[in-house]
Amino acid sequence: MAESTGPNLGMKHGWNLGESGWHTGMESNLHRLDTVCHLSVLDRDLNTPPGSPAAGSRYIVGQSPTGAWAGKAGQVAVFSGSAWVFYAPKIGWVAYVEDEEKITVYKSSGWSAGIAI
Repeated sequence: MAESTGPNLGMKHGWNLGESGWHTGMESNLHRLDTVCHLSVLDRDLNTPPGSPAAGSRYIVGQSPTGAWAGKAGQVAVFSGSAWVFYAPKIGWVAYVEDEEKITVYKSSGWSAGIAI
């Protein structure tokens, strides 16, 4: 069966057991699950990446990003320990914004203002 990518989380699937390429695709799937399931971000209005992020730190990129975040406005940025990895949100994604203590939802117009917890 040919490899496919799901429309929601972008997970890869469709391999036959033992098929070549399974390892690479599964590694990508596990990283994506670890990043976007139960999404909690440190901040959502930074435009410049923090200087010394911890591995696994997640942010919603601000509206006027610069540096390593340039061109990634509104995306979820995750520091892998050595580089930034970006995920374009899908409608319905929910995130807890730690510095605001709010829940925000991604809509067709972008991330919502949020609901205080």
